Amino acid sequence: MALPLHPFQPYLLKSLRDYRADNLGHDLAAGLTVGIVALPLAMAFAIASGVKPEAGIFTAIIAGFLVSALGGSRVQIGGPAGAFIVIVYGIVAKYGLANLLLSTIMAGVLMFVMGLTRLGSLIRFIPVSIIIGFTNGIAVLIALSQIKDFFGLSIPGSVPAEFFALLRTLAAHAHTAHVPTIALAASALAVVVAWPRLTGAIRGRFRFLARLPGSIVALALATLAAAALQLPVETIGSRFGGIPQALPAFALPAFDWQTARNLVAPTLTIALLGAIESLLCARVADAMIDDRHDPNQELMAQGVANVVGPFFGCIPATGTIARTTTNVRSGARSPVAGMIHALTLLAIVLVAAPVARHVPLAALAAILAFVAFNMGEWSEFARLRQFSVPYRITMVSTFVLTVVLDLTVAVEVGLVLACLFFIYRIGSLTSVEAIDPAGLPPRTVGYRLFGSLFFGAVGKLEALVTVADGTPMRVLVLDLHHVINIDTTGLDTLDAIRRTLARRGIALLLCDVHAQPRSLIQRAGFAAALGPDNLLQDLDAALARARAIVAADAAEAGRA
Repeated sequence: MALPLHPFQPYLLKSLRDYRADNLGHDLAAGLTVGIVALPLAMAFAIASGVKPEAGIFTAIIAGFLVSALGGSRVQIGGPAGAFIVIVYGIVAKYGLANLLLSTIMAGVLMFVMGLTRLGSLIRFIPVSIIIGFTNGIAVLIALSQIKDFFGLSIPGSVPAEFFALLRTLAAHAHTAHVPTIALAASALAVVVAWPRLTGAIRGRFRFLARLPGSIVALALATLAAAALQLPVETIGSRFGGIPQALPAFALPAFDWQTARNLVAPTLTIALLGAIESLLCARVADAMIDDRHDPNQELMAQGVANVVGPFFGCIPATGTIARTTTNVRSGARSPVAGMIHALTLLAIVLVAAPVARHVPLAALAAILAFVAFNMGEWSEFARLRQFSVPYRITMVSTFVLTVVLDLTVAVEVGLVLACLFFIYRIGSLTSVEAIDPAGLPPRTVGYRLFGSLFFGAVGKLEALVTVADGTPMRVLVLDLHHVINIDTTGLDTLDAIRRTLARRGIALLLCDVHAQPRSLIQRAGFAAALGPDNLLQDLDAALARARAIVAADAAEAGRA
C-alpha cells in the first residue's frame, strides 16, 4: 500500500484567489509594523546564540519570507526564535558555525519529510506539561545567557554553554560588573516594560508614537544615550564590526558523511524544536483569528526555509509567537503581511545598516530579558497543586532537565514519563467485577471486565486462574461488554488462562465482545482455539451455554 503524501498547497495561493486592495492595505500596515518589531529581536537572538547579528536579520528576511509564502497558516511569522538560543549556542560551541549550518539543512529536510508524510498532526500529542516545562526552562536559560551583557561582565573568550559551568563563570567574574552598562540596560528594560502604559497617555499629533513597539523605542533611546554621553559600553560595532549593507552571497556549506553522522543529535533537536514551536505558534494564531492552519503544509514550509537559509548564512528558523501575535493585532489578512515584514527588514538593512554598529549590546540584553520573562508561563508553577502528581513530576522534570542538561534529553525523559503515567492510569481503570452467583448456573463462576486489556493491565486477568483452585468450578464466564480494546499481550494472557483452565477440565466462555477485540480474537486464531460455541453474543447466551455444559456433564455422570 502506498504511503499517502500531503499535497504541497501553500495558504498564499488560497488567499490570492479573492485578494482585494483593502486586504493589501491591512497587510502592508501589519508587515511594516512586524518588520520594525523583528529588527531588534533578530539581532538579539543571533548575538545570544553565539553568531553575528546579521545572521539573525538574514534569517528573518529569507526564512521569514519563505515561511509566509509557502506556509499553511494565514498569519504565521517565521524567523529566529528565542527557543533556539540555547540550542544554537550549544551547537556552535561544540561543533562550530559550519556544522550548525549543516545541521540546519538536514533538520529542514527532516521537517519537510515530516510534513510530506502527514506527521504534523502528531506534534499535537505532546502533553502540555512537557511543553510548559521546556518553555519555562528555555526562558530561564535565555535570561542567564544575557547576564554577561546586561551587567557588562568582563569574561575572556566565550561563555560556557553548560549550566553549571555557566554559573561558575558568572560567579567568578561578578566583580567585573560595569556600572554604566548596568544603568543603560536597566533604563532600556524600564522603557520596554513601561512603554505600553505610557502610550495610553499620548494624545494629539504624537498619537502615532503609540504604534511604535517598546523594543524599538528602547533600542533607539539607548543608542542615542550611549552616543551622546559617550558611555564606555560595548556595541555591535565594537564586538562584531557592524552589519553588512547587503544580503550575503550564496555559499555551499562544507559537507562530508563523517561529519553528518556526528550531527544526528543536533539535527533531531533542531527539527523537533522547530516543529513544536511552529505548530504551537500556529495554534495560538488560529485562536486569535478563528481559523485553522494546515500543520503538514506549515512543516513543509519550515523545512524549505531551513534548507534554503543556511546557504545564505542563516541560523535555524521557526514560527515566532511574539511577532505572529503582533502581526494579528496589526490587522494582517493574509501571508502577504509576512512577506512584507521580510521585505521591510531587507529595506532597513540596505538603508540603515551603518547605524546598527552603534547599538549597545546592553540594550539588546534588556530586550531579551523582557522576552524571556514573557516567554515563560510562570503561573503554572503556582498552579501545580491543582494538578495530579504525574502532571507535576512530568512538568518539573522537563523544566529541570532543560535547564541543567539540554532540551533533547528533557523532551525524551518527559515523553517517557508521560507514557509511563498514561499506562499506569489506563491500567488502573481496568477492573474485574464478579457477577452475582445467584444468577449463574451451578458450578459456574462469572466476571465482568472493564477498561482495556493491554500489557499494563494483564496482571488483573492472571488472578482469575486462582479462582479455580479448591472449587468445583466447571465453567468460567467472562463478560467483555465493557472492554474497549485488547492488545496482543492481553490476548496472549486470555489464551494462557484458557490453556490452564482446559488442563483442569474447566471451560472458558467469552460473551458480548466488541468489534476491535473480536477482530483480534478472530485474526489471531484464538476464536478457533476457544471453540466457536464458546464465543457468545451476550451474557444470556453464555449462561445458556454454561447450563448446557453442566447438564451434559451430569448426563454423562449418570450414564457412567
